[in-house]
Amino acid sequence: MSDRTTAADTLAAAPPATGSPHRDAGDAGYSKDLKSRHINMIAIGGAIGTGLFLGAGGRLAGAGPSLAVAYAVCGVFAFFVVRALGELVLYRPSSGAFVSYAREFMGEKGAFAAGWLYFLNWSTTAVADITAAATYAHFWAMFSDIPQWILALIALAVVLTANLISVKYFGEMEFWFAIIKVSALVAFMLIGIFLVVTQHPVDGHTPGISTISDSGGIFPTGMLPMLMVIQGVVFAYASVELCGVAAGETENPEKIMPKAINSIMWRVGLFYVGSVVLLALLLPYTSYSADQSPFVTVMDKLGIPGAAGVMNLVVLTAALSSLNSGLYSTGRILRSMALAGSAPRFTGRMNKGQVPYGGILLTAGFGVLGVVLNYVVPGQAFEIVLNFASIGILGTWGMIMLCSLLFWHRSQDGRVTRPSYRLPWAPYTQIVTLAFLAGVVFLMWWSGGVGRTTVLCLPLIAAALVGGWFVVRGRVNDLVQERDNA
Repeated sequence: MSDRTTAADTLAAAPPATGSPHRDAGDAGYSKDLKSRHINMIAIGGAIGTGLFLGAGGRLAGAGPSLAVAYAVCGVFAFFVVRALGELVLYRPSSGAFVSYAREFMGEKGAFAAGWLYFLNWSTTAVADITAAATYAHFWAMFSDIPQWILALIALAVVLTANLISVKYFGEMEFWFAIIKVSALVAFMLIGIFLVVTQHPVDGHTPGISTISDSGGIFPTGMLPMLMVIQGVVFAYASVELCGVAAGETENPEKIMPKAINSIMWRVGLFYVGSVVLLALLLPYTSYSADQSPFVTVMDKLGIPGAAGVMNLVVLTAALSSLNSGLYSTGRILRSMALAGSAPRFTGRMNKGQVPYGGILLTAGFGVLGVVLNYVVPGQAFEIVLNFASIGILGTWGMIMLCSLLFWHRSQDGRVTRPSYRLPWAPYTQIVTLAFLAGVVFLMWWSGGVGRTTVLCLPLIAAALVGGWFVVRGRVNDLVQERDNA
């Protein structure tokens, strides 16, 4: 029996409460092994990743304490995106997530563009993650003489092996990765608050408001640097949509998803904004750098034996967690596309553990290109891929909001029924968020350097998408006709 037939039978046996007429073959064959605790911690882990643990150092050095403002603003829009995705998930859970919704509301062309933009996001993010892991490993003397590209290759191999076992194992790993990240951040924030309250010196500086005021205030280098780091801040929130992908492999998503998504807002405020404020209170912004996690910098300056090493281990865990999540999500997205004809056939294959190993291996293959990048330009690898990942993220978020907007329009004429869990203030929220995303692209161009080069590559990305569509459209149309005749 084909996957397509299995999908139809499975969905017909349990029609969605909202009466969605859409059926996605990519939803068949998965186990429902992710529990409430997995989804909740995946949502947390998605909101706390490499962008905070490593990227905040360089952005603090460039924008100063105003980085907290950038995190707060971008956090609001990240919440809108994941809330919009949550509404679509409650309408019709799918492991294909926004690619499946793009197929329903925008047709196969929309699904093709959404899927490959998401792949661009995570294939480049995988490079950023293995680069970050290698950078963290160099903190310890035992790894300092090992070339960065070798450490990046080891990180990729370890996570790839673990990801291919089963979704349950993935869920357990993400659960404990998230526990480690959250526990470490909470411990750091408690230590930071203690240092600020007691005025305990850190590297000769007295923590407190004076650390900010004596270093030029909230905007020590002006407003422009704060605006320029926004694209990097968007990258920090890159995984928030992961819980929407995971919803397709959990039971009772209508009970689990709203709680997980709603909690993202306060996590953003507490962990991102709160931790950056503390970092700015503890040390002058000039003490931080792009070469080291800012949390490790503080612990290092405190001189507590082993503290910096422990924190470095935590941020290494965060990088591996992000890589693990990227391999997981792209595997599911590519399988949904493969069964629709818009991705290579082998990416639709699953192993005995009900893991779509083909798509995972394709993403890992691009990770190998990242190993090469670490060999050629180890000092610039993270910044280069961060910009390309940001383009993928902006495209993915834009597609989610377009799907949400089209879904809202269909609900107005009664073609679909919105669930009780909804994106507030629609359709204005979608429109404002799309304008924000367009503004981020403009800021990337305005900043010059790697960012402008990345934006100038947009016509090449668009051309690749158009050319790719002409390559696969015959197979896609044949599968659509086969489905309609079934």
